[in-house]
Amino acid sequence: MISPNPILGTGLHAVGGISAASCYMPFEKVKNWSWGVFWIVQAFFAWLIMPLVIGYFTVPDLFEVLAKSPSPAFWGALLLGATYGFGGLSFGYAIRSIGYSLTYTISIGISAVLGTVIPLVIKGQLVEQFTKPGGGVVLIGMIVSIIGVALCGRAGFLKEQNINKEEGSGSTFNMKKGLLLTLIAGTLSAIWGVSLEVGQPISDIAAEHGAGHFEGNAKLIVSSFGCLLTNLIWFITVTVKDGSIKSLVSSKEIGKGRYFKNFALSGLAGSLWYFQFFFYGLGHVRMGSFQFASWVLHMSMLIFFSYIIGVLMKEWKGVSKKTYITLIIALCVLVSSFIIMTYGSYIGELSAGAH
Repeated sequence: MISPNPILGTGLHAVGGISAASCYMPFEKVKNWSWGVFWIVQAFFAWLIMPLVIGYFTVPDLFEVLAKSPSPAFWGALLLGATYGFGGLSFGYAIRSIGYSLTYTISIGISAVLGTVIPLVIKGQLVEQFTKPGGGVVLIGMIVSIIGVALCGRAGFLKEQNINKEEGSGSTFNMKKGLLLTLIAGTLSAIWGVSLEVGQPISDIAAEHGAGHFEGNAKLIVSSFGCLLTNLIWFITVTVKDGSIKSLVSSKEIGKGRYFKNFALSGLAGSLWYFQFFFYGLGHVRMGSFQFASWVLHMSMLIFFSYIIGVLMKEWKGVSKKTYITLIIALCVLVSSFIIMTYGSYIGELSAGAH
């Protein structure tokens, strides 16, 4: 039995947030490959190779655990993971339209709320979770987080105005297209959180086999495989149609050195994506009776660090003072939401321990 430790759990969610926020950075160094080819390779690492490798070494009797999985949990998690796959590819395209910071803010902000509330509604625990000791504080933290996300979105729209003034029609920044893609990505990303909830019985079996705090790695394999199927069908079709698939199956066009470098960078991107949920699982099991808050906490961390990375990548270079101040305030509000949610979880566990 793992002792609840919301403070450690929050720290692990932060590590996962950093991993997720940086997972597409390696693409900046990929040369002579289309976005679709990059995506195919990173998808294999994110949703097949890494889940299986890490799962094999952390979950005893892994394949026996998967074989024992109840059909509703297995197929439910798989199909919901496949549904989320459309969100993943929309997310990737959105980054190309409006950059890292805005894509993460809008899509993950939507996901944070829906991915937390939907599982509670399904379980009929919405009122119960927020009225128990510490629950009200966690709810306040979630509301503060939503305000922070909204402020980040405001900073993004101000940024668009700044860019349009500076670059005119030559800018590749497309808020309308990016907004549509992020709305799709955010809504479907919430399905990923539901997929992990539906797959919980698989983790429970893994725990019975001695997986301990790595129990979440078992259900992650099932959800991830569903996501992989959707993305492979889409991007193989796209790359075959535009002819770029040739650069994946042969190194002749770009040279062996560049081919293996591209492959390694794409594999790194996929591995970073996977590790966000590896650390999500480790943080989740330490949140005690407030595990339901893990999703919004993790997503808020992801948004926060995506903005930090966006600043480091000079996405906000040249924006007005007003825009930058709005961004700083938004990030401070997000940090305060982490503290509030962690504190609420902490006092809730103290109350539970007292009983």
